[in-house]
Amino acid sequence: MTGPVAPSRGALRPVGPHRVWFTGGFWRHRQVINGTTTMEHCRTWQDRLGWTTNFRDPSALTRGREFSDSEVYKLVEALCWETGRPGGEDHRADLAELTALIGGAQAADGYLHTAYGRPGQPERYGDQNFGHDLYCAGHLIQASVAAARTGAAPGLLDIGVRAADHICATFADEGFCGHPEVETALVELYRVTGERRYLDQAAAFVSRRGHRTLPEHEFGWEYFQDAVPLRSGRVFGGHAVRALYLAAGAVDVAVETGDDELLEAVARQFDRTLARRTHLTGGMGSHHRDESFGEDFVLPPDRAYSETCAAVATVMLAHRLLLATGDLRYGDIVDRVLHNVIATSLGDDGRSFFYDQTLHQRVPTPGRASWLPVSCCLHNMARLLASLGTYFVSEDSGGVQLHQFAPMRVEAGGLVLDVDTGYPDSGTVTVTVVDAPDTPRTITLRVPAWAAGADGVHRRVFRKGERIRLDLPMRPRWTFPDPRADALRGCAAVEVGPLVMCAESIDLEDDVRLDEIQVDTSVAPEIGAVKGRRTKPIDESWPYQSHRTTTEGPDPVVVSLLPYHRWARRGPSTMRIWLPTTT
Repeated sequence: MTGPVAPSRGALRPVGPHRVWFTGGFWRHRQVINGTTTMEHCRTWQDRLGWTTNFRDPSALTRGREFSDSEVYKLVEALCWETGRPGGEDHRADLAELTALIGGAQAADGYLHTAYGRPGQPERYGDQNFGHDLYCAGHLIQASVAAARTGAAPGLLDIGVRAADHICATFADEGFCGHPEVETALVELYRVTGERRYLDQAAAFVSRRGHRTLPEHEFGWEYFQDAVPLRSGRVFGGHAVRALYLAAGAVDVAVETGDDELLEAVARQFDRTLARRTHLTGGMGSHHRDESFGEDFVLPPDRAYSETCAAVATVMLAHRLLLATGDLRYGDIVDRVLHNVIATSLGDDGRSFFYDQTLHQRVPTPGRASWLPVSCCLHNMARLLASLGTYFVSEDSGGVQLHQFAPMRVEAGGLVLDVDTGYPDSGTVTVTVVDAPDTPRTITLRVPAWAAGADGVHRRVFRKGERIRLDLPMRPRWTFPDPRADALRGCAAVEVGPLVMCAESIDLEDDVRLDEIQVDTSVAPEIGAVKGRRTKPIDESWPYQSHRTTTEGPDPVVVSLLPYHRWARRGPSTMRIWLPTTT
C-alpha cells in the first residue's frame, strides 16, 4: 500500500502508511482526534446541511455551494487513509454507505456533480471560472485512489475511473477548470491503473493554462492561473490554493513524463515564492478579497490570509519536490507549515478550526469556528492528518530519510527503526535500530536550516539495538524581516526550533495592551518571554508627531510568549507575532 503520492521515478521514494506510524507525541495526539472526532464532526454537518442528501435525492433542491460535493469526497479520502493506517479507526461502514450514495448519483456517461446537469439545474461545465465541475471530480478521483491503495472502500475506484474516462472524452481537445486540482488526481489514477490517457489528460490541462482563454473576470486571469504559462512564470501569484494545487499537479506530470524543464520551472517559482511571498509561519496569501498572494514582500501581519487549505497544498507541493529532487530543504517548509499553520488551525476538541491564519489579531477573537459555509479547510486537514506519516519518511536504494520528527515506527530502506523524540518541544531525536541487514545502509536525518552544523547522515552496517542521536539546538532566537517587507520593518519575532512564538493579551497585566509594547532585541530572548517596554504617544489628539514617542514608566515589561499554535485556546484575546523593537 502506498500513500497519497506514489511517483514512479524520482530521487526518493515515498513510504506508505502501513510502514510508518506514530507511536506517541505531538502528531499522534492530533491524528487520534482526527480519526475519532473530526471526521465524525464533518459527517454530521454534511448530513445536517444536506450535502450528502444531494447524492441521495436528485430531485431535491441542491444544498450547499457549487463545490460542496468536493467536501464529501475529501471526507471519503480521509476515511480511507484513517481506516488503512495501522491503529486507525475503522470507518468501513461509513465508506460503504457513502460509496453507494456517490455511485448512485453518477450519470451513465461518468459525469458526476450534484449541482449541474439534472432537470432544473444549470448545464454541465456552464461556468468555466467558478463551476468547479472538474475540481470536484478531481477530489472524487483522489478519494477513489485512496480507496484503491487502502482497500477500505471497494467499488469506489470504478466510480473514479468512470469519472476520469468521461473527463478524457469531454476535454480531449480543449478546456480546463477555473480551479486546478484534477491534475494531481489524474496522475495518481494513472499511477494506480497504468492507463496512459489519464497522465496525458493531466499534462494537457497543465499546458492549456496561461493563455487567457477562460472568461475575463474582475479578479483577473491570474486568479484562475490563466495569465502566464506555468513554464514561463517567475513566481506564484493569484489565488494561493489554485496556484499551489496547479504546481503540485505540474510536478506530478513532470515526474511521470520526464519533463525536467517543467519540474525546474515549478521549483524555481516555488523557491522565489518562499523567498518573497511567504509569511513567517509558512502561510501563503496576503489578500482577503481574492484569497491571493500579494506582490513581493507585501506581507502585512494583521492582513495575512494564510488559508489553511493553502497550507495543505504547500505540504503537498513541497513533499513532491522533495521526492523528485532529493533536496532535503523542502522538508524545512513542511516542518514550518505543519507546526505553525496546520497545528494552529485545528481546535483542541477536533471540532473547530481557523479558515485563515492571521499573524496579528488587533481585537479579541471569538476563537475557532465549529463550521463555516465554506468548510474546505477542516476536510483538507482531515485527509492530510490521516495520511500524515507518509510525509515524514522516504527511502531509496541506499537507506532511509527521516524528514520530520515524531515518536514513530519506521519500516523503510531495508531497516526497521524506532524513533523517540519530544519534538517540537525538544530537539533530541533518538533512532533505535530494531532490525537491519548485514550490508551498509544510510540513515539520514534532516538537519533544519536553523540548526546548521549538526550531522544528520549516518552510513555503515547497523547492529540491532544500535542508537543514533541527533541534538538540535532549541534556544530561543530573534528573527528579523527582510527590510523590503514594509509592514514588518522595525519589528522582530521569536522562534524556538520549528515553532514561531507569539504574544497573547491574556498573559498581559490588565492595563497593558499588546500594541503598546516594544521589545529590546539587544537582550537574548528567554524560554517563554522577552524583555521590552511600554510606549505612549506624547499627544493623544493626533497620531503623527514631529518627534518620537516616549516610554511610560521606568520599569521594563516582561512579555510572555507561547507557541503560535497554542494561541486562542484560553478565551478571547488579541495576539501578535511580529513585535515592534525599541531601536
